[in-house]
Amino acid sequence: MVVAVIIAALVVGSLLFHWLSPWWMTPLASNWHSIDTALIVTMWICAVAFVALNLFMAMTIWRYRHRPGNKAHYEPENARLEKRLTFWTAIGIAGMLAPGLLAWNQYVTVPADAAVVEANGEQWRWSFRLPGRDGVLGTAEPARITADNAFGLNPKDPYGRDDVVVESSELHLVVGKPVKMVLRSKDVLHDFYVPEFRAKMDLVPGIVTYFWLTPTQKGNFDILCAELCGTGHSQMRGTVVVEDEASYRKWLGEQSTFGQIMADSGGGAKQLASAAPVKGVTR
Repeated sequence: MVVAVIIAALVVGSLLFHWLSPWWMTPLASNWHSIDTALIVTMWICAVAFVALNLFMAMTIWRYRHRPGNKAHYEPENARLEKRLTFWTAIGIAGMLAPGLLAWNQYVTVPADAAVVEANGEQWRWSFRLPGRDGVLGTAEPARITADNAFGLNPKDPYGRDDVVVESSELHLVVGKPVKMVLRSKDVLHDFYVPEFRAKMDLVPGIVTYFWLTPTQKGNFDILCAELCGTGHSQMRGTVVVEDEASYRKWLGEQSTFGQIMADSGGGAKQLASAAPVKGVTR
């Protein structure tokens, strides 16, 4: 009897915590309404299952508690009940999967007019690379990473000379303009995550991952690493500044290109002389 009351109280307490709690999703600042929809549908299906199963269990414990003179009925199988449980479980799983699959299809289908930004993760900081006037990112590979070439760009690739290199952890984006985030890691697993964008993806050493989004609200948003990446994981933060086109162009003009950095460091000629054509790298 006491166990039944505890289970029922757990259900009521969980519902009150959800309704009265000040913690909820941050305001959406991107185009990913479909991801919010998938999360909410999953929450409601799980909530209905949680309430129904726990209240059923509490009712069963109370109704069929031991009482003198009562004898239990032994029924090892019930095909009708099993079919019902299988049917409703399948409906619940399909209801949770369908919105997520629809959102995922959109998530990996990048618009043709999307700008490109490369985000690099390393213990424990973010840095970024943007295409120059040619609109194309130059080729890069980990073997070329040096103190003067933090992104491992190929000095022989003409598309990389005008690439804009942002070695700070602050990235600027244009409001209302779709952008493809190309993700690379220099060391271990990281995860690029901006809660207000609802968009996130792992950075996996040795491969290039991506996703896309369209920022819909101006403002400053925190970049978090959502993958445990070492002792400094909690300090691996950055900032996305979403602004209008004019402000973005002004910021972009203040950044250095790969060619300028190599010229200033005096290492451009040396790297160019030792550079060989790179096969199999991702542009």
